[in-house]
Amino acid sequence: MFSFDNSYARLPQSFHRPARPAVARAPRLIRFNRALAAELGLDVEGVSEARLAQVLSGQVIPVGAQPLAQAYAGHQFGHFNPQLGDGRALLLGEVLDREGRRRDIQLKGSGPTAFSRNGDGMAALGPVLREYIVSEAFAALGVPATRALAAVSTGEQVIRETVLPGAVFTRVAASHIRVGTFQFFAAQGDEEAVKTLADHVIDRHYPEARASDNPYLAMLTLVAERQARLIARWLSIGFIHGVMNTDNMAISGETIDFGPCAFLDEYDPRKVFSSIDQRGRYAYANQPGIGQWNIARLAECLLPLIDADEDKALEAANGVLKAFGDVFQAEWLALFAAKLGVAGEGADDRLLVSDFLELMHQGEADFTLTFRALSKVAGGADVVVLTEFFTVPQPGLAEWLTRWRVRIDDGRPPFERQAAMEAVNPALIPRNHRIEEAIAAAVYNDFSFFHRLVDALAAPYAEDPDTADLRLAPKPEERVTRTFCGT
Repeated sequence: MFSFDNSYARLPQSFHRPARPAVARAPRLIRFNRALAAELGLDVEGVSEARLAQVLSGQVIPVGAQPLAQAYAGHQFGHFNPQLGDGRALLLGEVLDREGRRRDIQLKGSGPTAFSRNGDGMAALGPVLREYIVSEAFAALGVPATRALAAVSTGEQVIRETVLPGAVFTRVAASHIRVGTFQFFAAQGDEEAVKTLADHVIDRHYPEARASDNPYLAMLTLVAERQARLIARWLSIGFIHGVMNTDNMAISGETIDFGPCAFLDEYDPRKVFSSIDQRGRYAYANQPGIGQWNIARLAECLLPLIDADEDKALEAANGVLKAFGDVFQAEWLALFAAKLGVAGEGADDRLLVSDFLELMHQGEADFTLTFRALSKVAGGADVVVLTEFFTVPQPGLAEWLTRWRVRIDDGRPPFERQAAMEAVNPALIPRNHRIEEAIAAAVYNDFSFFHRLVDALAAPYAEDPDTADLRLAPKPEERVTRTFCGT
């Protein structure tokens, strides 16, 4: 089934600990991503669902797998923990996909490891389904993220605030190396391990850095650029990660570990959903600054590799941090200008975007539906299709629309401009209340809505009449105000 080549397992023993999945009494396959399996080059022809459930719950270890838990540290809400590690996940191994890219295959919720810190290492069904839904929605939206290969119910019970059904999630990533992985060794003063890890990252993710006069500074620069662009993409679709700790920032530039994540309904830059983010550290608008802060923590780990002269190393690292802000701002403006239908660059484009967002904020306008409606107005629809999404009417909207119409008048026919805008303004996102609806039904062994939602999210830019109900904003009684991580 798998053809493993496990480069991370070949790193020194301090990088990982062996791990074995816990027993699952009655594993049952909930969903298997056959399209992703084909992309990975997995041979599942003739493999039964029962057999897949055994393998993807960890009951059968496939040939070539080397199950291990990765070591890492991390800043959690600004406070440093020198040892975290995979407490409820294990890396089965790595495969080379059909494009020759190395991809991790990881089981989440498969039981305790050496890093579990007295936890049970299990996952409840709800967080597994949430991550499956959002992972695959990201893939369809074109946002770099870990992918969902499978969800399996275990037949075990997981005790949290209540007793919940257990499940295992099979996750695919370019790697699971984090900022916190570097911090784990830097905190111990183990510069040799930091160098070994950096060399591994360069070879695996940033081979172009090897040709640089300073490959470690080049690696830091490339990691920072990917993260800046990634976070700009999050903001462009109204995504709030929820727990941007340094152990939850992947060096590869993929969105990872978004357990308590949520998507904006009405636009509010201060919005927080995660139940553990009591002070709003990771609010929607704070995410770029936190991303830069996390890159600063990575830079601290790499300083001895960047230059033996600490002052020179600091100067170089500070240059990367400044560049992070520049890259983010440019990417954010490009993305939001495209959402407005603006082609080319204009001196007042940033003001045009920020003024519209402020009108949306004051008008409590739905983020996704408002931008989608603006696309229709660009195509010639009556402005009422836009104003209906402003809960609080905004007199200033008329003046803004006048400026906007002047700016987008670039000679393109209206239908062409609308099509371009609809290609970047999704009609369908993983609405928080719809995710909760899928989870609530699944707890009672009804996965029909979960499957319907995942299938629909595969085409987020389409307006299929059969999924019209999934595009609606929540009614007041349907609003989700708090989300929870899966630990």
